Amino acid sequence: MDRLVNTVRPYAWGSTTAIPELLGTEPTGEPQAEMWMGAHPGAPSRVDRGAGLVPLSEVIGDDPDAELGAAVARRFGPRLPFLLKILAAGAPLSLQVHPDLVQAREGYEDEERRGVPVDAPHRNYKDANHKPELICALTPFEGLCGFRAPAESAELLAGLGVDPLVPYVDLLHAHPEDAALREVLTALLTADREGTAHTVAAAAAAAERLGGAYAPYAALAHHYPGDPGVIAAMLLNHVVLQPGEALYLGAGVPHAYLGGLGVEIMANSDNVLRCGLTPKHVDVPELLRVVRFEASQPGVLRPEASESGEEVYDTPVDEFRLSRYDLAAGAAPVALPGAAPQILLCTSGTARVGQLLLKQGESAFAAAGEKAELSGSGTVFRATVVV
Repeated sequence: MDRLVNTVRPYAWGSTTAIPELLGTEPTGEPQAEMWMGAHPGAPSRVDRGAGLVPLSEVIGDDPDAELGAAVARRFGPRLPFLLKILAAGAPLSLQVHPDLVQAREGYEDEERRGVPVDAPHRNYKDANHKPELICALTPFEGLCGFRAPAESAELLAGLGVDPLVPYVDLLHAHPEDAALREVLTALLTADREGTAHTVAAAAAAAERLGGAYAPYAALAHHYPGDPGVIAAMLLNHVVLQPGEALYLGAGVPHAYLGGLGVEIMANSDNVLRCGLTPKHVDVPELLRVVRFEASQPGVLRPEASESGEEVYDTPVDEFRLSRYDLAAGAAPVALPGAAPQILLCTSGTARVGQLLLKQGESAFAAAGEKAELSGSGTVFRATVVV
């Protein structure tokens, strides 16, 4: 069992206080957005097996069969298939979608063939993998997820009373569901930016005045004035997760996280296509190829309890499996399954995993085949692979 030394990423949208409060450290005054736990090459966790701190990615790469288990290494390759994060949103993230596995492979191969540098700001595909993800709230967590029914979006836009939005309302009423959503999003992203900025400003003023259901969009416009993503966001479901609730985000589902602290797990990928609420590159043709234009409910997940006390968040992917243990002082230790690699993260109280004592915010990596018992008083999240 290895204690993990993790990297905190200082993205501009991060909270200045949430991660320091979790870790029990002093705020620096700078945003602290994500703490990464895993072996992603962008910021791998580090472990010490007696020779000083070494990136977990190197440890796994040196002997993937031993660290991951032969079955996991054979199926997913010589790398940890998932990335676990603490995500602390102090401001809205960009409106975005992720590709499916075929789209990611095709897009990555195309950009490699064309010689687009992997760090180029206009590059879409950093790797050839898909990026399904799950976010589980530690505090009330606000987000946007999936398209509303077009009639609901039309009603929301019409309620603003902003004349330049009337054509979008008409489009949402005039076409079948998928065509209507495609037409409106395409129109928003390809419209003249100066004219759109005036429309967004008028919509933001109306949203500020009306409040209620419009309040989230007034807040978006405050962070991203003039951005067409403010209007595009009104096409999506608004959701507020309570602690312990989660959202699963599959390929092609537009989404944005607006605020809160959560545990996030995803396939080990960095592929993001942005729709708006960002100064970064938006590749409209590629985005439209990837987005799934279908209305859906957000589908809030709650964990399903098992006899062992493990509470599992059920998702349709094999690269990751997230579960939770609520530990009680004095209770019998829980035997952890050890068939696959796993990361244990303590989010409240303290927990003992094997010989390690984990305080709030601390985490550990267990290689495949390593068996341990879990005990303590607090909450521990377990990230692993479906085998």
